[in-house]
Amino acid sequence: MILRTDPFRELDRWLDTAMRQVPAASPVPMDLYRQGDRFVARIDLPGVRPESIDVDVEDRTLTIRAERATMADEDVQWLSRERPVGTFARQLTLGQHVDVEGVDAAYSDGVLTLTLPLAEEARPRKIAVAREESHRTIEQGGHRTIEQEPSGASS
Repeated sequence: MILRTDPFRELDRWLDTAMRQVPAASPVPMDLYRQGDRFVARIDLPGVRPESIDVDVEDRTLTIRAERATMADEDVQWLSRERPVGTFARQLTLGQHVDVEGVDAAYSDGVLTLTLPLAEEARPRKIAVAREESHRTIEQGGHRTIEQEPSGASS
């Protein structure tokens, strides 16, 4: 009896096992989008006490820190422990177009929402185009008269 061995069989079995394991997710998932004249960041922080959340801006770097406490029960025997605990941090580098003085933060239902307004100089604005009228001044006998020149004429 001849046994044929497949050199890739063990590799396939190993990859199959590895792919069934759940990959570790980022402990601080975030959505970031622009809405009108502001950017909005929504950061999932379930199970975090609001008083443990710290948001600060320094040198155009926005830092979010939060802590999810671990269970203190000593008689617990863990069967599965997938929810991360401890202190989490996330940093965003803010561009020159963000008004760092106007950043606002709100926490509700396990989601931290940051509102980052555009700086006034970065906001789109309409520039009015003024129509220049051609005028000529006529002086006669000490009196000054301003007349509009006909369209297309110049002095």
